[in-house]
Amino acid sequence: MTLAELHSAAVGDTLSAALGWTYFIAWSVSFYPQILLNYKRKSVEGLSIDFLVYNVYGFTCYALFNTAFYFNKSIGDEYSRRNDGHQNLVRFNDLFFSYHALALSIITFAQSFYYKRAATQRASRTARGFFYGTLAMLVLSVFSSIYNAVYLLSFIKLGCSMIKYIPQAWLNWQRKSTAGWSIHNILLDFTGGMLSFAQLVLDAARSGNVAEALGNPVKFGMGLASVGFDVLFVVQHYIWYTDRYDCRDIEAQDTLGYGSTDSSD
Repeated sequence: MTLAELHSAAVGDTLSAALGWTYFIAWSVSFYPQILLNYKRKSVEGLSIDFLVYNVYGFTCYALFNTAFYFNKSIGDEYSRRNDGHQNLVRFNDLFFSYHALALSIITFAQSFYYKRAATQRASRTARGFFYGTLAMLVLSVFSSIYNAVYLLSFIKLGCSMIKYIPQAWLNWQRKSTAGWSIHNILLDFTGGMLSFAQLVLDAARSGNVAEALGNPVKFGMGLASVGFDVLFVVQHYIWYTDRYDCRDIEAQDTLGYGSTDSSD
């Protein structure tokens, strides 16, 4: 390898790492606005319980998937054997993000039990059916092979990512309002999704195998789903449902001593 090639590889490694940690920060910070909004309002009205269920379940699967691929050599070797020697693109920032996201998802879910919520706010039969159905598939897959079970975790997370925003978008449509749903969460999530795509494309291009971008289907699917739904939520928040008056938000602001009555979240 020439000096120029070594320099190019070093620059690529640095850029990939920078993209990875930047999207990690954007996605990680995106969980806090909703937690803070719930705390400020002392209510989770306007927040879909199904969304919270999918988040906790999905990130549990994602954390387990990343842990297996990052620490278990036999899992990594099996992946390489099945994919022409290519390595799975699970990095340390993916591992750290999944555990951080799981912890904050659990906190947000716990808020739904502690703070006020509407009588109709509960997990739907669809969410419960998805949970029990995929859990049964996961248990059965263990008898096939541990590798298959681990990879199924990634597809369960992908499924959660693909459908978790649908109940929230539907709830916003029913209420004709996004009050109780933080737009800052969405803007940060959109940023993280775009940066995640950028890192995957860069890593795949540098490896000479564009198909390798799909070697981490959860990461790819999460980015695709988040960007698509984020655009929808931005449209709902800024174009369709611009009347975002929220008496609970204003009451919370008065209690905390805030002078502004703007409830843009």
